[in-house]
Amino acid sequence: MAKKKQQRIKVTQIRSSIGRKPDQRKTLIALGLGRIGKTREFTDTPQIRGMIDKVKHLVSWEEVK
Repeated sequence: MAKKKQQRIKVTQIRSSIGRKPDQRKTLIALGLGRIGKTREFTDTPQIRGMIDKVKHLVSWEEVK
């Protein structure tokens, strides 16, 4: 049985976390971000999508082929 390849998402921080609410700063840290321009790649899951939605004004994301 062949495994189905999972979708990937690339997330990049585009704005600073200075002056943001503590839960938004903690979400960025949990995503492995912390400074502008840092990029991480994740498996596309509802949990990751929820985290991105919480800080959508601070990050940009795209699906990786």
